[in-house]
Amino acid sequence: MPNYRIIVDLSDRRLYLLDNDVVVRAFPIGIGKELTQTPQGEYTIINKAPNPGGPFGAFWMGLSRPHYGIHGTNNPASIGYAVSHGCIRMHNQDVIQLANLVPIGTRVTIRS
Repeated sequence: MPNYRIIVDLSDRRLYLLDNDVVVRAFPIGIGKELTQTPQGEYTIINKAPNPGGPFGAFWMGLSRPHYGIHGTNNPASIGYAVSHGCIRMHNQDVIQLANLVPIGTRVTIRS
């Protein structure tokens, strides 16, 4: 059984999926802008919702930090940039792939 965890690296704007501390996938992401930076720290995925609507794209995974999550986007051109209100944006096909792999309770480390 996989032992997944997620590392979000703000400096290279990538989300890494690890299984037993080995990177098995890497995805480009959009992160928080200067005034609404993505918060660094240790969190867990506490909920998952397909098709949340609006700017959240095809999937939402809420973090244990209230109001923050990993989600898709209705603006794929924003991936790779510091443009969000603090959330981690992914291409819709990437966030669906990730959501299908990781369960609620998965650890998420956000670092610079």
